[in-house]
Amino acid sequence: MDLEKSPAERPAVPAEGCLTVAIRLPVRIVVLVLVVPVRMLWDALVAGGRFLRDTVLRPVGRVLQWVAWAVFVWPWVTLWRYAVVPVGKALAWLGYVSLVVPAVWMYETVLTPLGHALAWVARGVGAGFAWVLRGLGAGFAWVLRGIGAVLAWVYARVLTPVGRAVAWLLRGLGIGFGAVALGVYRVVAWLVRHLIVVPALWLYEWILAPVGRAIAWAARGLGWLVRMIFTGIGAALYWTLRVLLVLPALALWRWVLVPVGRVLAVVAREVGDALGHAWRVAGHLSLAVGRFLGRLFRWIFVEPVRWVYRSVLTPVGHLVRDTVLRPAAEAARGVGRVTRQALAAARESARQTRADIRRMLFGTPREPERVPLAKDRREPGAVGTRTLGSSTTALTKD
Repeated sequence: MDLEKSPAERPAVPAEGCLTVAIRLPVRIVVLVLVVPVRMLWDALVAGGRFLRDTVLRPVGRVLQWVAWAVFVWPWVTLWRYAVVPVGKALAWLGYVSLVVPAVWMYETVLTPLGHALAWVARGVGAGFAWVLRGLGAGFAWVLRGIGAVLAWVYARVLTPVGRAVAWLLRGLGIGFGAVALGVYRVVAWLVRHLIVVPALWLYEWILAPVGRAIAWAARGLGWLVRMIFTGIGAALYWTLRVLLVLPALALWRWVLVPVGRVLAVVAREVGDALGHAWRVAGHLSLAVGRFLGRLFRWIFVEPVRWVYRSVLTPVGHLVRDTVLRPAAEAARGVGRVTRQALAAARESARQTRADIRRMLFGTPREPERVPLAKDRREPGAVGTRTLGSSTTALTKD
């Protein structure tokens, strides 16, 4: 059986340099020496804080909570429960009796009949107005029909012939004005073409276009010259800044800052790992010291106190209980029993004395008269009971 893992199954361990191995042990020793007191002080503070929380702060907090409840909450709850709620219920009942009930009575007995009467009157008035308006509407409709007939006759016999004559006259005028306007437009167009358009086209083709091409060629040449000047200046500035700033900064970063950063990263990582390792080791040491101190306190204080309680105080307590407390309790119970019996006898004697004095002063009280019981009205016995084949009435009884 192969107890060793194969090379493929073993976890890959990152390679560590000689600097890491040289730094690790001294750093862990120094950090352990520095961290152990801090961890022991921290554990002592934690234990003291827990003891203080359990023995002082929690009871004090409960007392303060109870005091705050008694001072701030309970008076308001009492005021709400025993003052505000009863007063609110009383005001609600008073408002219901003084406002709601009268309003309901007023609505049911006064406003509803009055509203029905007003509705009946409004329906009657509305019917009268409707009858009057129907009559007025019929009269206005007859008048409007007559006016419409007159207007239709005027439109058909007067306005239509006049409109047709005016339209024929305007059509003739429009044809004449159109011919005149067309001739004027053609003359103006010929003048504009030969006096403005043709000279302007000749001026553009033979003067403005050559001058514009010459100006564009000069501008392109000037732009190329300016571009070459700025390109040369830019190249000179680029190589100057590269040689004076970029290359020294790159060399400083590559050959100085990166190695120093790697060394500092290794140191920081080892310091962090050392702090974690030292904190855990200090925790174990602090736990061992705490257990030793707990056992020492138990051997020095707790065990002697427990031995004294079990071996000395418990037997003495049992002896005191059996010889002193238990007989004293029995005697106290006997005295109480005798006292109760004496008090019961005294009460019975006082009751008999009061009865005798009442009998001597007022005589013997009269006994109440016995009232005869009513006749039994339950069902008759087995002889006279009703059955399906017999009857107990006088008419059908056998």
